[in-house]
Amino acid sequence: MKLRRIAAVWASKLTAKICRMLGKQGVTWAGKIAITIDPDILKEFAGDVREKIFTVCGTNGKTTTNNLLCSILEAQQKKVICNHTGSNMLNGCVASFVLAAGWNGKLDADYACIEVDEASALRIFPHIKPDYCVLTNLFRDQLDRYGEIDITMNLVRDAMKLVPDMKIIVNADDALSTFVTMESGNPYVTYGIGEKVFEESINEIKEGRFCKKCGAKMNYNFYHFSQLGDYYCSECDFKRPEIKYNASDIETGEHLAFNVESRHIDANYRGFYNIYNILASYSAAREAGMELKNLQKVLDNYNPENGRNEHFFIDGTEIILNLAKNPAGFNQNISAVMEDKSKKDLIILINDNDQDGTDISWLWDVDFDRLQADNINSIIVSGIRCQDMRLRLKYVDIPSVLEPDVEKAILERIANGCKNLYVLVNYTGLYSTHNVLKKIQDGR
Repeated sequence: MKLRRIAAVWASKLTAKICRMLGKQGVTWAGKIAITIDPDILKEFAGDVREKIFTVCGTNGKTTTNNLLCSILEAQQKKVICNHTGSNMLNGCVASFVLAAGWNGKLDADYACIEVDEASALRIFPHIKPDYCVLTNLFRDQLDRYGEIDITMNLVRDAMKLVPDMKIIVNADDALSTFVTMESGNPYVTYGIGEKVFEESINEIKEGRFCKKCGAKMNYNFYHFSQLGDYYCSECDFKRPEIKYNASDIETGEHLAFNVESRHIDANYRGFYNIYNILASYSAAREAGMELKNLQKVLDNYNPENGRNEHFFIDGTEIILNLAKNPAGFNQNISAVMEDKSKKDLIILINDNDQDGTDISWLWDVDFDRLQADNINSIIVSGIRCQDMRLRLKYVDIPSVLEPDVEKAILERIANGCKNLYVLVNYTGLYSTHNVLKKIQDGR
């Protein structure tokens, strides 16, 4: 078994190296080869983690939350395994351990932070037996892959039950996540935003219209976006639970700030949803007993390099690349764009590959009409389904320019735009667009 493990590590590392030489990410292939050679390799490596294993699950915010949690733990001088790239299915999770191991097959790790796809949790949890699971939110996602939200909820609940001692760190503001957690029977703690932040909420699609416990109508004292807020059932006793890690005194706009546990947190990010990502990471680290004396320094230095709010500066143009893969996520991206009051260009890339979901009807649930603003200088639509995206904008009387090649679109806006560019892409466009921007920035 020792030789098999070493063989799996060598084969995976060589595969990843070849893929990188070819300009491919290679993580999924590395994991697939490793588990083919040694089917028990994930369980063995998980057993080598000296302290705790965290998993991060949910529809939106997984990668940012997981990577930020990893940075927080590393700032405590801990050695951490993490699937930074967001490869969150079984093969990607295997690769995160295998590629971090030495050529001798040994793993040197205090903690593991593993992002897990909701539909893959049933296959992954039995191998790694997490100590904690951060549940960010549950929104309707790719219909042709996940089906309706109830299917996803059942998958997550059943995965939790496989590890009954695993503590859930759940977003209390999400009625769906809270219900799933309570139904699982696992121990849990909550985080959330206990105060009303916005006077007027955007008219979004809310998945939590009806109580999952009794079926009656759900009422809200207020909500932040989508179904996240202060909810209670009109008939039964289901309501938002008491929040342990409660964010208060919220500030949004050019930066984010809030207070939690008598600690002031400030982050140079845009997008209200990032308060949840920071708060989730904070809550997980605190549950593991971390004092987090240098948290502010971590936030000041944190620079995402995976396309989630990633910044580029090219020939005087500031470019922000971000993922927008479903209605809730896209609406929050639009909110972040509109919080920037200066003039801006926008590129929207939509693909329909298998990983994106071939059904792109979700575009009609996004509030694109909010882009009817004087400070939107231009919109270019790109990707495989750029024509569909242009049609969607046309229905809300927003003109756009068609350019299927995202590299040409970016270069044109750098040359002729207003020097402030947002690039929003769905899943399979993320890595390739990141590579395009890195190539242009590095002058290659």
